[in-house]
Amino acid sequence: MIVAMQEKATEEQIDAVIDAMVDSGVNVHRTTGAYQTILAGVGPTANVELRKFELLPGVLYVHRITAPYKLAGRAFRPEGTQVEFANGVKVGGDHVHVMAGPCSIETREQMFETAKRVKAAGGAFLRGGAFKPRSSPYAFQGLGIPGLELMREAADAHGLLTVSEVMEIAQIEPMLPLVDCFQVGARNMQNFNLLRELGQMRKPVLLKRGIAATIEELLLSSEYIMSGGNYDVILCERGIRTYETSTRNTMDISAIPVLKKLSHLPVVADPSHGTGRRDMVAPMAKAAVAAGADAILVEVHPNADKAASDAAQTLYLDQFEKLVGELRLIATAVGRSF
Repeated sequence: MIVAMQEKATEEQIDAVIDAMVDSGVNVHRTTGAYQTILAGVGPTANVELRKFELLPGVLYVHRITAPYKLAGRAFRPEGTQVEFANGVKVGGDHVHVMAGPCSIETREQMFETAKRVKAAGGAFLRGGAFKPRSSPYAFQGLGIPGLELMREAADAHGLLTVSEVMEIAQIEPMLPLVDCFQVGARNMQNFNLLRELGQMRKPVLLKRGIAATIEELLLSSEYIMSGGNYDVILCERGIRTYETSTRNTMDISAIPVLKKLSHLPVVADPSHGTGRRDMVAPMAKAAVAAGADAILVEVHPNADKAASDAAQTLYLDQFEKLVGELRLIATAVGRSF
């Protein structure tokens, strides 16, 4: 259930409504927007009488949420969510961001050169994998914490934020000082124990869509994180598995406007995994910005053909710089800044 308070509702009135909701047996999640406070009641609300809340002082309206995702739904934050980072960067809203870096962190030289060029092109985030969930046990699995330390050093030297994948609960604590945003990969989208633990953190989480997940399943996975009190969730469309064999995955551009309609959470597009082909990354990135993506997540490498992982979908740095220039034009054309 959602209880929307009047714009001038006092804290005493809000507290009284929260107490009444708790007495009815639901957990209350509060969000305060620019004009009003929204109270989301999560739990056994089917038999709760909504009329008694409508009569409480300061209440504007009350309605029952029929969607299974209560906190990720647009009604919880009608104005949309902006996920703010320590340096003031906000994902969501009018500005489109770029998150770029190698699939796998390999060397100091690789990370510093990439960070330098990502920053010069206007990127805000350096991405890189230190723990790699590879299909083959014989493929490169990443450098682990030493790799994250390299990325942290390179990012700090160039004023960038860091994004890296967490695969299990035990990795969260050592990663905390080294990353600005946890990434949950497609294979872990329904690792509910991991999602619950990330819900206890107060650090943004970039949640990738599973390779065969519906949009509703993606939003329900985000609900696991948000129900723990961490509302700084960013959704990521990275392609789904279909019967098509021309590309690694099928990049679902339509998911972007659908997610923006159903949810208040920011949406990122990953055309690198979405296509698995270097020549298709740029067209799909441009389509994603036109469709409303709040950021683009791409894999780049100083020597892309010799990347330790996902070389076929990785851009060279000069290709990345050309793409950023094109994305800037498209963002402007659709009324957004870049």
